[in-house]
Amino acid sequence: MSSRIPTTRREALAGIAALSLAGCGGGGGSGTPPVTSTPSPTPAPAPTPGPSLNTLAARKSRRFGSAISWNSGTGGGSIQNPDYAAVVKAECGLVVPENELKWQATRPGPETFDFARMDDIVRWTQANGLAIRGHTLLWHRPKWFPAWLNNYDYGANPRAEAERLLTTHIRTVTERYRGVITSYDVVNEAIDHDTNGLMETSLSRAMGSAEATLDLAFHTARAQLPTAELVYNDYMSWEPAHAAHCADVLRLLEGFRRRNVPVDSLGIQSHIEMFSIDPATGVGPYREREWRAFLDDVTAMGYKLLITEFDVKDKALPGDIATRDAKIADYARRYFDVMLDYPQLGDILAWGMVDRFSWLQGFAPRDDGLEVRCCPYDSAYRPKALREAIAASLAAA
Repeated sequence: MSSRIPTTRREALAGIAALSLAGCGGGGGSGTPPVTSTPSPTPAPAPTPGPSLNTLAARKSRRFGSAISWNSGTGGGSIQNPDYAAVVKAECGLVVPENELKWQATRPGPETFDFARMDDIVRWTQANGLAIRGHTLLWHRPKWFPAWLNNYDYGANPRAEAERLLTTHIRTVTERYRGVITSYDVVNEAIDHDTNGLMETSLSRAMGSAEATLDLAFHTARAQLPTAELVYNDYMSWEPAHAAHCADVLRLLEGFRRRNVPVDSLGIQSHIEMFSIDPATGVGPYREREWRAFLDDVTAMGYKLLITEFDVKDKALPGDIATRDAKIADYARRYFDVMLDYPQLGDILAWGMVDRFSWLQGFAPRDDGLEVRCCPYDSAYRPKALREAIAASLAAA
């Protein structure tokens, strides 16, 4: 049996029942039985109000999508949760795996791969007519390396061994999903904010520099996928606190162009945040003029843009839901109105569609203990003012 994922919906539907979930590359990935537990008792999702977000985005040749995950039960923001899946299918034209394609999930050891959960997500997208992005081929931060990679013995020829580990990973992933995934976050978050330079890892130390590591990742991906969209993805944003990070990212992008590295697009995560309030606007402080200057510099170098992980951090807003939702919608509308001014902007993805399952509930919780209102839908699967603000910006683009 081929380890490659089917490339058409017809192939996928024909093979869903029979295709095993065995990993490739010499290990990992035992089969997973079908989920048979009772569906979640949560209310059914409310009907989508008007055209879907993907339909509105498509009017300008864009797509709207969301992160989605794999779960062993029927909960979470996962393909196994029927209510969450219904929201994604109603609103989105593509998805991105939240964690299932990262090294921690797919590379349990230097010579082993496990694609069981990622394969499940891919088959789900094919059965439901959705596209899928790849995230990520290299998250260049020791914190997010598997432990074995941080502690790896690169031997007598460390550069050659580091190159082998990295190129084997990228070739294995891209070959498995050839014809299915055509846009990859090749490198994710490579900036060291303590030094304003590039992050050092076991790979970069073995190869002699971080630049050599990142460049090899992109060159390997391009050799594998000559027509794919290759993305550098990072979390710079338009708040004042991100000014230095924007400058760091700009230097990295300039270096890629100077060294003829095949990077097509900048993925702007867009985890926009309100940790304080600007009295002049009533929402979080933002730097529109400086943000536009950054985007102008990026696009002037020939890069395209994506919004890859949108959500809203609301720590500074009052607890009252109606007030908070209105402020979040206002802030998001301002952001999308700027971003949609750029014809270079392509796909737009939320980092989750339903509040309850957002990573922000744990990563950036509110001081008052209330649930973060960060996604287009609330925890009862009802569309919020944020959803309508995104829809209005897309419609007006």
